[in-house]
Amino acid sequence: MCLAVPGRVVEIRDEDGTRMGQVDFGGVLKDVCLEYLPDLQVGEYTIVHVGFALQRLDEESAMQSLALYRKLGALEEEFGDQWGLAARQAGERRPPGTDWEAER
Repeated sequence: MCLAVPGRVVEIRDEDGTRMGQVDFGGVLKDVCLEYLPDLQVGEYTIVHVGFALQRLDEESAMQSLALYRKLGALEEEFGDQWGLAARQAGERRPPGTDWEAER
């Protein structure tokens, strides 16, 4: 599945003439291209799809979407915790200290 996921911009930088940023998706940090939103600022929320920030989003909407995605397990599926997702679906607990265990 490929989602357009909301995240909060935590850093903005220039990489070889391209406006890039680090975006926090509920604890998962990813590098994102910000070229489509040239006035997006640190602390603001955006919807990201395949590594590109596409639209500015208010904080309340971002939090609601992240909570729903987390409840559905879509964040783990989208961001690569495939072993944790499979373990949870099988009813197994992950080892203490992992992110999935901390969410319980």
